[in-house]
Amino acid sequence: MHGVHIRARVPGGEKRRRLRMGGAFERYLETIYEIQLGGDAVRVKDIATSLGVSNPSVSEMVDRLVDGEYVTHDKYQHIKLTTKGLRLAKGLDRKHETIKQFFVNVLGVDEELADRDACEIEHVISDRTLDKLVEYLEENR
Repeated sequence: MHGVHIRARVPGGEKRRRLRMGGAFERYLETIYEIQLGGDAVRVKDIATSLGVSNPSVSEMVDRLVDGEYVTHDKYQHIKLTTKGLRLAKGLDRKHETIKQFFVNVLGVDEELADRDACEIEHVISDRTLDKLVEYLEENR
């Protein structure tokens, strides 16, 4: 869902502004989803470690995700996907797995490389192109 718009707090004020969220926004959602799927509580430091970013960067993005109602988070508590966030994260996971499957099964790409490439491409591929990939994979089982 490239180019999702959410409302976010402006530091030092109560005014709000629209932010355009793309790949980074989606990577955070996916990371939270993956940690949550593993049965672990999601903490800021877990996300930071997974993405290789600082805790303050994670805190800033989590605030944006809270403002967009994609996650819940009470300061110093665990982060949880909302129904809205879970729906979006599952869609991203579907994109990732479809692209990876195409690379491995059709193109013969090594699974590790296919996984890395799918991780990048899933944030920019259109739903229409993804539908065509799904259609191709289903027709060529």
